[in-house]
Amino acid sequence: MTTGHLVDVHVLLIRNGRLLLSKRRSADEFDGLWHLPAGKLEASESATAAAAREANEETGVHIDPADLRHIHTAHVVGSGRDPRLGLFFEVRLWTGEPTNREPDKCHELRWFALDALPEAIISYSAAGIGAHFTGATYSEQGWPASARTG
Repeated sequence: MTTGHLVDVHVLLIRNGRLLLSKRRSADEFDGLWHLPAGKLEASESATAAAAREANEETGVHIDPADLRHIHTAHVVGSGRDPRLGLFFEVRLWTGEPTNREPDKCHELRWFALDALPEAIISYSAAGIGAHFTGATYSEQGWPASARTG
């Protein structure tokens, strides 16, 4: 029985009306789907420090954690995966040009116009991306209706 939740951090890097996405390389159902720079929060770091670290590890950009703005939290269960809380941060200021620093986990990085995003986005990432447009600060995925209503 799982007693806790993982905490993931996700970063929306936005520049000139475009969003940076990475095409996932994996041996699961998410291979070839687009997602955000993301990763797990470590016990010794704040959520903003983790988001800045993950963006750097995956894309090589340097972000000051103070420049990250929290825009969404997603509570996700299901698909035989560990339950998780996903924290989504938006940033418009960083140094360095994004490059694919994890080719074993990512086919490519690509900029997409915010009004022309690809359809093949991992739904979990899409929830956080959608918050940029809707302002929705919270979502749930994978929960049966009975669990959501108590």
